[in-house]
Amino acid sequence: MSVEKYSKNECHKIFAIELNNIVWGLLGKTERSEDEVNEMINAAHASLYHWSLIGTELNLQRGEWMCSHVYAVLGRGKSALYHAERCLMYTEKNSFLDFDLAYAYESLARANAASGNIEEAKDYFEKALKAGNVIKKEEDKKLFMSDLNTGPWYGIL
Repeated sequence: MSVEKYSKNECHKIFAIELNNIVWGLLGKTERSEDEVNEMINAAHASLYHWSLIGTELNLQRGEWMCSHVYAVLGRGKSALYHAERCLMYTEKNSFLDFDLAYAYESLARANAASGNIEEAKDYFEKALKAGNVIKKEEDKKLFMSDLNTGPWYGIL
């Protein structure tokens, strides 16, 4: 039996990716148990934590997006807004454009919708739509538009 050895950084990367995949699997479910909800929240935060140790600013931006998205889907607006604002902070600080700018706006739209901030949600939804329409890679644009057209939107659409 051979034992593979990984560096600490390789382990952090493996955990960050695997935890992110757990979140996506749970987000894909139409109904989740309370244990699954807690697992999804914990996995999103754990993934972000591992990226914070070895990742780039882009990894952090996307990790904040994931945390925001999880909370928004669960209707926990205050937590969703906190992470959406951090996502936008990384986006602006690093001048991320295209796919990542569109998702930063989507995050703020959904977080505001989950918080009951209807006008802000609509404003950010329009910004997300505009940014999404100019995503260069067709595959990325298709993915973004699919996500944008998937709820919950808490009545703003």
